[in-house]
Amino acid sequence: MESNIIKSIAQELDCGFDCFYNIKTKEVISIPNFGKMMDEDDFRDAFSAELEKVNQSKKDFIKFEALESFESFKIMERFVTTLTDKNIQLELQRVLANKKPFENFNKIIDHSEYRIDWFDFKKHELVKRVKTQLDL
Repeated sequence: MESNIIKSIAQELDCGFDCFYNIKTKEVISIPNFGKMMDEDDFRDAFSAELEKVNQSKKDFIKFEALESFESFKIMERFVTTLTDKNIQLELQRVLANKKPFENFNKIIDHSEYRIDWFDFKKHELVKRVKTQLDL
């Protein structure tokens, strides 16, 4: 599979979409993970054509599922262990151990010099996940 397709799938997963890759046509179809949506019926209607396309040729598609919360949390934990700045590392470890870890982690990262490092790390982890599923 081409690296730009892998990166595209990883990006869609990061946005909370499930992705379907057609092994014959090399088409990628992204659909919101309906189990995580508040207005599930509205989204189902908006993506009915894509769902129908996938359902008609299920055997031709590889499904990549959006991350579960615990999987996203594990990525944040791994990122924290890569930091050499012990102050930010300890602050993020504390945040991950308390209430609202996602919200508070993002607040700290967004206002730090590690923002780009975090995005790069997360992208790399998602690409790695897609490659692992494809056994590349």
